[in-house]
Amino acid sequence: MTLVPGLRSQLLVMVEREDTATKIGSGDVPVLATPRLLALAEMATVQAVRPHLGAGETSVGTRVQLEHLAASPVGAHVEISTELTEVDGRRLVFSFVARDRTTVVGQGTIERIVVDRERFMERATR
Repeated sequence: MTLVPGLRSQLLVMVEREDTATKIGSGDVPVLATPRLLALAEMATVQAVRPHLGAGETSVGTRVQLEHLAASPVGAHVEISTELTEVDGRRLVFSFVARDRTTVVGQGTIERIVVDRERFMERATR
């Protein structure tokens, strides 16, 4: 594993009906749902670390801090940018910002832990 602070990743998505609070059930308005925003931010962190993990390793989310600051309607393009800000052994801390054009849609931090995939799944299925 060769992970160092400064590692970045970006993800660009267009908000679809399936991404909305109405569809997911987290609200009753047709805008990007908060759970979907979180899933996209986590996806970007996974994308950032995947090429740097060893054989049999993966990362799992352990902590999230999220501020959802603005609504993004269906058809909006949202860019999620992540940066690895801290590496403490197997613990990884990312900051992220989501933007819809020039508006900050959301921001926060995501912590992940690098684990051995097989051992993790053995524990999960007990």
